[in-house]
Amino acid sequence: MSIPSDLEIARSVAPRPIADVARDLGLRDDEIEPYGRTKAKVTLEAIRRLESENPRGKYVVVTAITPTPLGEGKSTTTVGLAQGLNRIGRKAAVCIRQPSLGPVFGIKGGAAGGGYSQVIPMQDFNLHLTGDVHAIGAAHNLAAAFIDNSLHHGNPFGIDPHSIIWPRVLDISDRSIRRTIIGLGGRENGVPRETDWQITVASEVMAVLALTSDIHDLRARLGRIVLAARADGTPVTADDLKVAGAMTALLTDAIKPNLLQTLEGGPAFVHCGPFGNIAHGNNSVLADRIALATNEIVCTEAGFGADMGAEKFFDIKCRISGLRPDAAVVVATIRALKMHGGVGRIVAGKGLDPAFAVENVEAVRAGGENLAKQIENVLAFNVPAVVAINVFATDTPAEIEVVREVALAAGARDAVIATHFTDGGAGAAALAEAVWEAAQAGAPDFHFLYPDEAPLLAKIETIATRMYGADGVDVAPAAARALRRYEDLGFGNLPVCMAKTQASLSHDPALRGRPRGFRVPVRDVALSVGAGFITPLLGDIRTMPGLPSRPGGENIDIDTEGNIVGLF
Repeated sequence: MSIPSDLEIARSVAPRPIADVARDLGLRDDEIEPYGRTKAKVTLEAIRRLESENPRGKYVVVTAITPTPLGEGKSTTTVGLAQGLNRIGRKAAVCIRQPSLGPVFGIKGGAAGGGYSQVIPMQDFNLHLTGDVHAIGAAHNLAAAFIDNSLHHGNPFGIDPHSIIWPRVLDISDRSIRRTIIGLGGRENGVPRETDWQITVASEVMAVLALTSDIHDLRARLGRIVLAARADGTPVTADDLKVAGAMTALLTDAIKPNLLQTLEGGPAFVHCGPFGNIAHGNNSVLADRIALATNEIVCTEAGFGADMGAEKFFDIKCRISGLRPDAAVVVATIRALKMHGGVGRIVAGKGLDPAFAVENVEAVRAGGENLAKQIENVLAFNVPAVVAINVFATDTPAEIEVVREVALAAGARDAVIATHFTDGGAGAAALAEAVWEAAQAGAPDFHFLYPDEAPLLAKIETIATRMYGADGVDVAPAAARALRRYEDLGFGNLPVCMAKTQASLSHDPALRGRPRGFRVPVRDVALSVGAGFITPLLGDIRTMPGLPSRPGGENIDIDTEGNIVGLF
């Protein structure tokens, strides 16, 4: 059966007026700020009112096996599951991240879900939406401009130019600006120095916005951001440079969660989009809070595999927000497990390797070690796990049964076939029943992986050994010095946000499946006081992606009627 493109499917549905979606949630007309007929922002006053009036819904995080270039359909499953829950009579919402323009025009394409499990309007979702990412970039770069302006005007704070850790940001993948020289010197052109560039979604401002609780907390967090150091090693903050207030002013609209809808008309909150490999990889706390105050159950998405986005969801987002999860869903596909089992190759510009369409039970079983480890990672927090088997037409009953065997042996409550890509919410009804049952049982013994008071190095070692399966960590001298400095400055109680490849449980993207017998190299450690964590950099991780040889942006255009085409 031929399935239309995601964009064709999205355009085949007439969206409900967003005011109707809002009213179904109990939102008053003056508590939303419409952006046209199909999307709106929700005021912070509405969140406070509804939290005081309603019980909190069940809280479910959707995570996955270690991702492959084939795609596991985690966003699609998050949307499909919410649609499925509504189909079985549960009032459900989806909370999902806004994509970066880097992947949209690069290698990944859109991130609104897929097939008949999408958030709409799909083109708005994948492009500018309500301008939040642009506002984040402007706030971030304003702080960068204040730093260089201070240097230019006599350096009154005594900033050591070599200590500046605040990069500039751009929400386009552009490897050529990863490291640049800025300032041509002289009276008019700024102090020459080296600087880094990051993609905007990796900005600490993005992480701050995703973790903040209200506008005053946002202002305080932005003020605490460490931008550089003086010659004596003491930090220079955004408050020191008197820029945090202006940064907050740029974000007064961006702090409000965005309300959209699924293809089936259910509520979808889209807010913030940090990368899971180089940031905490979760949508905003505020979006989750409004969803939990207006629904029986909420499906929120965490970036990449359970060793990354889910670990950070539990250890960072839940620690900061005070919210506690009730269940987790681990998404897997047969073809991705085959790849983890050593079968098939992905070649850019080529079609799907035929090996993925041939029954290979042993390859699925071998790749299932990765699924087992990711289930173990969820269970390490005492959160019940349900496996969603996102099936394709080429999957065989024998292969599916192996996935079920592996999942149940690893401790999952259930492993359920889901066909939401082709069948929408109806294809996720069985999954929805299993998830609802797991969420009803809940996680009464939920706990973090490490306590606040543990030394920073101990926290890093705990994540590396328990989540990745490493034998230990090897800390480079620069990283060791950074850890000592941060603890001396009083930041030793912060949680840890690991930055590593998403393509492996280890730091090495070539190691698929469930690697063993490896140690994790920690080459440096970044400080994000405003967001409230430290970020160890593992292996050769980068914070500014590059475009592939054939960028996805080549496919994006407008047709003769002026409609956008080529988004996937």
